[in-house]
Amino acid sequence: MSLEETEINVGGVSFKGVYIAIVLGFVSTIGGAIWTASELYSRLEAVEAYEIPDTTPLHEDIQLIKQELEDQDIKSLQGKLAELGVNLKTIIEQQKELLAIKERVVQSEKDVDAMKTTIAEAKLIVSKVEGFESYLKQFEAKVDSVGKEIDDIWLGMDELSNPLN
Repeated sequence: MSLEETEINVGGVSFKGVYIAIVLGFVSTIGGAIWTASELYSRLEAVEAYEIPDTTPLHEDIQLIKQELEDQDIKSLQGKLAELGVNLKTIIEQQKELLAIKERVVQSEKDVDAMKTTIAEAKLIVSKVEGFESYLKQFEAKVDSVGKEIDDIWLGMDELSNPLN
């Protein structure tokens, strides 16, 4: 069954399928045009309903701002900004140098702390050596007295073994 063979009878009038398709195409196009025109008309009414405020105070404010900019001599700001840029570059370079000096100071502080630790260790060793020397002197005195006692014992044993001598 094709569109050409299709036929509709309405109230005794027969309509072929091709004519129905053509009429539906025209009707839908006309309906779309009417809908678009209606939508456009409603949007235009919405825009017309919007009240546009008076912009003369805004224009006056803009003119005042322009006058103030001219009075402030904004044109000379370019030179001042360039000068400030140079000053900022100089400050940044000096800041870098200060950071390098700070790093050296921190390293020097670490070295000083290490030296303090070494000195404290040396003092501890010296005090131990001095204590050891006094201990050696005491030990030497004891060895001398023990040596004298041993000599006395040997003399006493010699006397015992040879009483007539």
